[in-house]
Amino acid sequence: MSMIEVTHDKKNSLLSRREITCTFKGLSGRLKKLEAIDMITKQFNLEGKIVIPVLLKNQTGIPIVSGTFYVYDDESLAKKHLKIAIFKRLEKAKAGPAKTEEVKEAPPEKKENTSKEEGKPADKEVKQKEEDKPKQAPAEKTEKKPKEDSKPAPKKESKPKEEGK
Repeated sequence: MSMIEVTHDKKNSLLSRREITCTFKGLSGRLKKLEAIDMITKQFNLEGKIVIPVLLKNQTGIPIVSGTFYVYDDESLAKKHLKIAIFKRLEKAKAGPAKTEEVKEAPPEKKENTSKEEGKPADKEVKQKEEDKPKQAPAEKTEKKPKEDSKPAPKKESKPKEEGK
């Protein structure tokens, strides 16, 4: 018994594509777009063709996923007919697993001075370097005068207006 049940399979000669609508039994919440593409490609022997998942929809209360797929012979024709966002999402889904594998392969970088024992010598070295430097005369710091324009203007007291006659 197959997990894929074909609902509609028709050839759209006007748009030069094949439209397949099917249901995946028992895969609700676990089926990803790339996995669905692989299953459809194997089921219908669509090697070398462009399979695009247009809609994957979960059923409420039933572990069934309904999917609509367009099968094109030419990728440029598919890009002409469909929105660019669909292709960007597919590229992102394809790049997602590759990024997670790279992260797993790369060893975690060690942070410097993470333990308390390692942090103490580093602090002492920094303090010693600061002490070794000649102290600058405080006169250099006072040479710069603050600008008078940057001072806030004094506020004028205003008398409340009296409502008159």
